[in-house]
Amino acid sequence: MNNIFQDANRQQIAGRRRMDWVLHILFVVATSIGVVALCALIIDILVDGLARLQPDLFTNFPSRKADGSGMKSALIGTIYMLLIMAPISFIFGVGAAIYLEEYAKKGRLTRLIQLNISTLAGVPSIVYGILGLALFVRLLALDRSLIAGALTMTLLVLPIIIVAAQEAIRAVPKSRRDASFALGATKWQTVSRSVMPSALPGVLTGVILAMSRAIGETAPLVMIGALTYVAFLPKGITDSFTVIPIQVYNWLSKPQLEFKELAASGIIVLLVLLLLMNFSAILLRNKYQKNI
Repeated sequence: MNNIFQDANRQQIAGRRRMDWVLHILFVVATSIGVVALCALIIDILVDGLARLQPDLFTNFPSRKADGSGMKSALIGTIYMLLIMAPISFIFGVGAAIYLEEYAKKGRLTRLIQLNISTLAGVPSIVYGILGLALFVRLLALDRSLIAGALTMTLLVLPIIIVAAQEAIRAVPKSRRDASFALGATKWQTVSRSVMPSALPGVLTGVILAMSRAIGETAPLVMIGALTYVAFLPKGITDSFTVIPIQVYNWLSKPQLEFKELAASGIIVLLVLLLLMNFSAILLRNKYQKNI
């Protein structure tokens, strides 16, 4: 009788191992398809764009002639937009996360707010462009300015930053808070000197990754009317502007092959910026984790 049970058990184990092997192969194939497609796209972009990665690309303004065309205004416009977005997004996003996790009473209203924030994190970016057009461009009469674009992109990344900051704050052990209160610290002292230093690596990672998403978005800025051809640098936050994705879109819309090569070089620059931001997020996270 025991032999029958042992044989049945061995057959079940063998069947589970075969299923595990089949699923493992399926997962490897699925991952390989995405990796191969990504590598093919990157190789195609590098072949088309590397020859155009010259100093003139960064020092020249856009032109109707491909030979003298560059992306100076788009690169500077992207940097300006990030400089405006970063502090606004950090203050409002992290502030909302601290309030929801540390101060707000857990109830139906808080759960409703949390559900809306989580839902907004998955809303298509074009919806934020429509909201920015109605709120900043028309209602506040900011027109197609740099500040209108930065505020629109801030709306886009705020839910992402709030969710990431909440997860980082939630991951701090309750014992840290209890120890701080036991030493006589106030609520704000506990949050600012005990909770936030521990949550800072996760918060910074979320903020930088949200900024990385923002610089690659085109639809919201197209909706608010960001210009595709800007041959000057914005002198203030109320001036017109353009960014790298819109400049790439402008080059791709032209029929000449030279502009396609310029667009590929612009994509390479954008990819490098994204990789640098992601790498800086990793460095900051590792640095602050060592100091905790």
